[in-house]
Amino acid sequence: MTFSLSPGQYGDGPCGRELLRTLPSPDAAVALIMDRAYEGDETRQLALDLGFTPVVPPKSGRVQPWSYDRILYRRRNEIERLFRRLKGFRRIFSRFEKLDVMFTAFIHFALIVEALRPATD
Repeated sequence: MTFSLSPGQYGDGPCGRELLRTLPSPDAAVALIMDRAYEGDETRQLALDLGFTPVVPPKSGRVQPWSYDRILYRRRNEIERLFRRLKGFRRIFSRFEKLDVMFTAFIHFALIVEALRPATD
């Protein structure tokens, strides 16, 4: 898992593509579950070029919609739930830290806490 901080006024697509370029190429087929903010042709083509299988539904206005793995896309809610749990850390949702390095360090800390949390089935 990786992440990067971006200015609030930047769009998700360009920052997502920049982050995607930093990932190592997968050895086998790896699904890349993406939000609709990343469903643009440029982002999907980059994911394909890097060896990932993009899993993102086309927007309803697409002239030529593509097929995608609907069952796998449903797992995106796990990512959304992680973000919700991370926002439970007051320092993250209110962005107390002025320095990016401190904010990033606290995100790492929160992710470690989440990883060590007992699983609830």
